Amino acid sequence: MKRILLSFIIFTTFSTFSAQAQRIMGAVFTGFNASQVDGDEVYGYKKFGLNIGAAAIIPIDDKWSISLENAYSEKGAHQRPRFLDSLDGSYDLKLNYLEVPLMVHFTDKDIVTFGAGMSWGRLIGISEQRNGYEMAGTTLESGIYRNADLNLLLDVRFRLYKRFHFDVRYAYSIRPIATREIIDSKTGYPNIREQYNGLFSFRIMYKFNEQISEDSRRNK
Repeated sequence: MKRILLSFIIFTTFSTFSAQAQRIMGAVFTGFNASQVDGDEVYGYKKFGLNIGAAAIIPIDDKWSISLENAYSEKGAHQRPRFLDSLDGSYDLKLNYLEVPLMVHFTDKDIVTFGAGMSWGRLIGISEQRNGYEMAGTTLESGIYRNADLNLLLDVRFRLYKRFHFDVRYAYSIRPIATREIIDSKTGYPNIREQYNGLFSFRIMYKFNEQISEDSRRNK
């Protein structure tokens, strides 16, 4: 845990303060996730959480680039109470990750950027509540949820104003994050299901070193 946090701090500091002297562009971003877990009988992107971090962007030419991010991302699932008794049907799952997304981007007319890639995430925090009660057995040490999450990423980014961009990203787990016994809502019988993270991220991104990077490429 300490090593992961230290790596995150070092990467963020490097991206923020060192990119000005290089052709590599940097960026910081903040926003939120709207997520769900497929396979848990809780439907809808109703779990909201933070998505913050920093990125290093390596231009290939004026249209193509590669980016490497380091992000803190909160995922999970949520369902409000549905009944007026002690078993109210509520559910809340929190899965907090440190993630390293690697993306390839294509920029059209310096306005819209499309991206695709993958990310690796390390699970650093977890909690689960059912019917308003904490599930004490759901911990990092219990092994109920994998300690790593691999995701496929699709991304579209719009320039808002000068260095500010609005970013929308879709992510979905490539492999199951857990295999659990779930009570089927249709039959009422237990069923073993694989579970996957799915989410949309909405972020504001601030880029720096854009003009210096562009001038360097053209001069070269």
